[in-house]
Amino acid sequence: MANPNTHPPAHHWWHPEILARKRPRLEARRAAIKAVRAYCQAEGFIEVETSAIQRAPGMERHIRPLALSLREPLAGEGAGAPRFLHTSPEFAMKKLLAGGMEKIVQLCRVWRDGERSPLHQPEFTMLEWYRAGADYTAMMDDCAALLRAVGKAAQRALAHDGLLRRGEAVCDPATTPQRLTVAEAVRTYANIELLSTVDDPTSAAPAPDKLRAAARGQGIHVSESDTWEDIFFRIMLDRVEPHLGMGAATILYEYPANLAALARKKPGDPRLAERFELYACGVELANAYSELTDPVEQRTRFEADRALHVKLYGSAPPIDEDLLAALECLPPSAGCALGFDRLVMLATGAADITDVLWSPVV
Repeated sequence: MANPNTHPPAHHWWHPEILARKRPRLEARRAAIKAVRAYCQAEGFIEVETSAIQRAPGMERHIRPLALSLREPLAGEGAGAPRFLHTSPEFAMKKLLAGGMEKIVQLCRVWRDGERSPLHQPEFTMLEWYRAGADYTAMMDDCAALLRAVGKAAQRALAHDGLLRRGEAVCDPATTPQRLTVAEAVRTYANIELLSTVDDPTSAAPAPDKLRAAARGQGIHVSESDTWEDIFFRIMLDRVEPHLGMGAATILYEYPANLAALARKKPGDPRLAERFELYACGVELANAYSELTDPVEQRTRFEADRALHVKLYGSAPPIDEDLLAALECLPPSAGCALGFDRLVMLATGAADITDVLWSPVV
């Protein structure tokens, strides 16, 4: 007979004691899903479902896809065709826009290898939506509205004050988000003039020397082997992100163009892209941008990203030729991907992402 004085191991997520402890947050999760769908329906979005298995995932440097081998029933016993579980439904949803859809949304499971922390799971839920004929400012308005909707849903489900929380950090989802450019944030919190470190605005990989010197001048540890991108993320992690989304959410916008592989560049300033990230309580919740619709420029970016993948990892996913063909028909559009589990975490005050998952990856 089990000892009633012992606690179940953490990997027994199904244990009555563990499940009972999580149930209030899981009920708030259900309420949040209803609130998100109600907002999207009121805005005229069509909810779509795209395949999670794809030929070519994105090639973001810091995102590793899960590979699989797909065997066709009449193909014999040879090696299966290489496929990937999607890290985002982005490519498939853009193809739907190219096919004539105008406002689409998807709440789906996505997979990323090598991710596990209090804020990460190898399998998680993403809310992704697109508006044809819009730019990234429309996504900013959507994000603010969704924060309010989920905050109210959690408030009703848990009978609390409706604030987002992580540790001691608090954010009011009903307050209009602060809008801050990346350059302003780096200047304010790290005392670095970011754009002055980019000599060639057309380069996919700016020379790191100026940014390395600036970071070291502010006491930020960087190495000689760090790229410009490595140093940028170190500055963000150490000096900038801890200040974002405090009291009110922060929309951090106008990212350097070399950090926006699928985003349209800002008219009049090729150093920047029409991309933003949404933060609350120091946690990144969403990534959005005005979509790049030029297939020639997109191919150039894909080829540069692929070369970097080969250099770093010894191999790289294939380029999605079907997406490049679809870009020929893609209207001016904007899209956003939001980490739904993280938002529920903050709305319920959970310390760990597994506290708001019915079944975590074990």
